[in-house]
Amino acid sequence: MFPSYRARYLPAMTARRIAALPDRAWAPVILATGAIEQHGPHLPVAVDSLLGQVWLHELSRRLPAEASCYIAPPITIGKSNEHVGFPGSLILSKDSLREQVLLVARQIAAWGFRSLLLLNTHGGNSAILHTTLREIRADPRLGLRCALIGGNYRPDISEQEATWGFHANEVETALLLASAPGLVRMERATCHYPGRLDQPGELRPEFAPATFSWASQDISPSGIMGDAPAADATKGRRWLEGIAAAQAAFVAAWCAEMRARV
Repeated sequence: MFPSYRARYLPAMTARRIAALPDRAWAPVILATGAIEQHGPHLPVAVDSLLGQVWLHELSRRLPAEASCYIAPPITIGKSNEHVGFPGSLILSKDSLREQVLLVARQIAAWGFRSLLLLNTHGGNSAILHTTLREIRADPRLGLRCALIGGNYRPDISEQEATWGFHANEVETALLLASAPGLVRMERATCHYPGRLDQPGELRPEFAPATFSWASQDISPSGIMGDAPAADATKGRRWLEGIAAAQAAFVAAWCAEMRARV
């Protein structure tokens, strides 16, 4: 039954059960950080937070028997002020997001856990999360090792899409078609790129040596940056499998390293 991580979900446990967990010294607590924000006219505003739940479901059921993890309640609203001007976005300040992550870290440390992993599905959160994780690692009172869950999988998309498609794009649309097709309105999907590969210079909004601050309304009238109509469920299932396998491998390797330290 969805989600498959029910047995790992900390809020569903009693305090006594949490205190008795035998692997708290090495099993990570995973905290999903997402967003509620516009994703063009064809996708729901909860894309990022929905995908966080999909990844938790998929990676947890792929973990090998010798690995373990526990799931914290997600942070579903993120730092999404780049999407001002469109209805549907809920926005945390950078300080509010940082404080929520710090509070979770402090609490799980008090419960006896020694490891925290963040599963982030919204690029606007990334800079804050990186600096907050440094704070957590540097705090000797917490004694927590922590990181962002990564993986080396890259979807097989065009160079144009990889360079200029970064929101409500082919990949996000395909992943929703594979995991929650009833929420997608493909008849409303359009293709829009804020730039082309043949443009000179290296200053771009994303994925470049030099990037500039941007708001969606300035670079895309629809809120889409990418080729959403190119998406289909077959691609989505293939990419979902590849990303989930890479994430599960990351968590399994983290567990092995943490166990070796105990």
